[in-house]
Amino acid sequence: MTANDTTPVKSRWRDYEVLATGGGEKLERWGNVLLLRPDPQVIWKPQFELGKYKGLHARYVRSSSGGGYWEKYRSYPDEWQITYNDLTFAVKPMGFKHTGLFPEQATNWDAVRALIAGAKREIRVLNLFAYTGGATVACAKEGAFVTHVDAARGMVDRAKVNCALSRIPSDRVRYIVDDCAKFVSREIKRGKTYDAVIMDPPSYGRGPGGEMWKLEDSIYDLVKLTANVLSENPLFYLINSYTTGLSARVMQNILTLTLPEGRTDGYELCLPTAEKGIVLPCGNSAQKIFAQTQVGATPC
Repeated sequence: MTANDTTPVKSRWRDYEVLATGGGEKLERWGNVLLLRPDPQVIWKPQFELGKYKGLHARYVRSSSGGGYWEKYRSYPDEWQITYNDLTFAVKPMGFKHTGLFPEQATNWDAVRALIAGAKREIRVLNLFAYTGGATVACAKEGAFVTHVDAARGMVDRAKVNCALSRIPSDRVRYIVDDCAKFVSREIKRGKTYDAVIMDPPSYGRGPGGEMWKLEDSIYDLVKLTANVLSENPLFYLINSYTTGLSARVMQNILTLTLPEGRTDGYELCLPTAEKGIVLPCGNSAQKIFAQTQVGATPC
């Protein structure tokens, strides 16, 4: 995908679609399963009562005491698979409204695959806060060697499943269950380097000593720390944020201040919907491309 590519993500997704939005919710099709989930960006009113959509399987209902639960209307598998081009992922309704996949990241998957393919050399990727491995699968499918790091063992186990579903050779991915900042600090001491870094930190988390931290207060130091593991010939750096108020421009500025020279862009991630003229904002990304190339992610 080139920087001028305007092909909508919808045309590449076959197993996922946002059918309708409104009232703080989005109605989605995940393969043959229809789910209704909360979305804080959807502050407009729905065109119809989404909870009564024909064929709806389940709705995530927030609890007044925090968290929430899935209200089931029709039977569906505990877990099923969806595909994006040549990538396959396992999805399932989980806690905190999640399904184990962020479809809007397909824009970034396409971009990093194009960069890796264009490099014409083996690329070592460090994927931090790597969750269930969407970016890991995309990079490894293109031939990169990926170090996948996440503090949650359950998410790392799901990443292994996704890699297997996409037929990623077992020697293409190294799985690490660890605190990301501590792991990077050890890699620096070991003299390990990577040609690309992908980082998708949570809005809130715990530091090495168990202290609470907010992304806004920690993101600068995290990026500055990871700059020390970039190789002498780095390819790209990509950071994602779903934190309300942390804009693409803010993250772009952080990459400009902390990383070597390169082309830096900040952009909003979006998903098209089946509703005419409605595009759903889904978070922000910033990327720095160090190589002399015009390949990059396309803002929505």
